[in-house]
Amino acid sequence: MILLCLLSLLFFAFNFRLTQFFKNPYKIRFLLYEFLFVGTLSLLVKKLSNLLSKSLLLKISTVSKSSYTILIAEDDARTRTALTHSLKAAGYQVIAVADGQAALDSFHAAADTIDFVVLDVLMPRLDGYQVCQALRELSDVPIIMATVLGSSSDRVTGLEMGANDYIVKPFSTKELIARIRSILRRSPKRPDRQPAPPPRPLLTLGRLVIDPSSRKASMDGVPLRLTEIEFRLLDLLASKPGYIFSRGDILQLLWGYDASSAADTKTVDVHISRLRIKLDDTTHDPKFIVTIRGRGYMFLVQR
Repeated sequence: MILLCLLSLLFFAFNFRLTQFFKNPYKIRFLLYEFLFVGTLSLLVKKLSNLLSKSLLLKISTVSKSSYTILIAEDDARTRTALTHSLKAAGYQVIAVADGQAALDSFHAAADTIDFVVLDVLMPRLDGYQVCQALRELSDVPIIMATVLGSSSDRVTGLEMGANDYIVKPFSTKELIARIRSILRRSPKRPDRQPAPPPRPLLTLGRLVIDPSSRKASMDGVPLRLTEIEFRLLDLLASKPGYIFSRGDILQLLWGYDASSAADTKTVDVHISRLRIKLDDTTHDPKFIVTIRGRGYMFLVQR
């Protein structure tokens, strides 16, 4: 009914304009020009709309192709669903599973496409610690442990198994996404990474040789089996022998966030401890890394 009324009004308005214009021959020419202008303008608007639509589709396609894939292992269905929705909304591809064995199976099936892993600890079949340890034997894929177990000993256990970070439930999905982005930003496998910076020269420090370009290190010619975070920690400390890095400095430079608790700085201590073991270094007779009580860590000047 409303549409019929509008059409009737348009008809009468157009009929009135025709009657007015035909009384004056000069206005007939104006009417033709008006129709040409409106027609041309409509055509331009249509073309511009098509171009914008194609550009938007291309942008969406590009984002989709360059997005990361995150594997979530979480046995609680509501938490798993919430994390999946939040990560997808942030632009990530998500593979979500309900137990530890399914997480390992999924990783084996799609290891080349999985860029990040979020693990709950208390899961059936295999717990998060076991999955983390098994993944570390296969890959340096970044791992965050997300669990209700928030004691320092639990955090230390997760980090000793090879996790890059540890977040305690309940947590904000914004915080989790911020930590994921921070770690991925420093990942050498990031699909949208900028052109590589100029190669850095080999760093020779006594018996230790560090190759920043290949992200490898060796001791007396024997390659060291370092995880990605361990190499970056070694590279950071060794880049400034004699300089004291506080735990907060290291946390900010390697993980990209400030320490909010003593448990956060414990993350640094655990990785330092693991790195010392691989360097065959000791705290009572350090050859490479020395603890400066109350201040942080320092790489010794090699002679």
